[in-house]
Amino acid sequence: MVAVVVTYPPGGKSTPHHHAGSAFIYAHVLSGAIRSQVDDESAKVYSAGDGFYEVPGSHHRISENASDKEPASLLAIFVVDSTDAPLTIPDTGSGNGH
Repeated sequence: MVAVVVTYPPGGKSTPHHHAGSAFIYAHVLSGAIRSQVDDESAKVYSAGDGFYEVPGSHHRISENASDKEPASLLAIFVVDSTDAPLTIPDTGSGNGH
């Protein structure tokens, strides 16, 4: 298991990405509000105390601070094969991200 705290400044976001092939991820919002979209599901806003997960092979299309005024953070717990790296792979080019 690997734990990572992700902090977004107001209006901050990550580029679309996917994770190591073996990674199951549970995310718990620590502060603020996070907008997230995984695969083809609708984008959702999660507030402090809320959680969501990603199954292995998921495409994380949106991961961003839902506020342009307040910071936000989340704790991401990766359950992953210890030899599977890197943990996060940004999308490249004009492909579909997989």
